[in-house]
Amino acid sequence: MEEVRAEMVANVLSVDVAVGDRVEPATQLVLLESMKMEIPVLPEVGGRVSRVAVEPGDVVQEGDLLVVLE
Repeated sequence: MEEVRAEMVANVLSVDVAVGDRVEPATQLVLLESMKMEIPVLPEVGGRVSRVAVEPGDVVQEGDLLVVLE
C-alpha cells in the first residue's frame, strides 16, 4: 500500500482517478495549484486506487492524504 500525500499547501484543481482504477508510475493522480503554479501529483509505483481522499476545490496542507494505492 502506498499513501500519496500533499507536499505543500495547495488547492485541488482536479482529481484524475477514481477508486478501482489501475495506474502506472508517473500517471497523474491529482492536479494541485499553489501560488499560481499547477503541480501534478504522480505516484512512484503503479497499483490500484483504493481510496481518493480529496475532491476538486479542497485545500490541502503539507502531509495531507490525497490517494491510497494498493
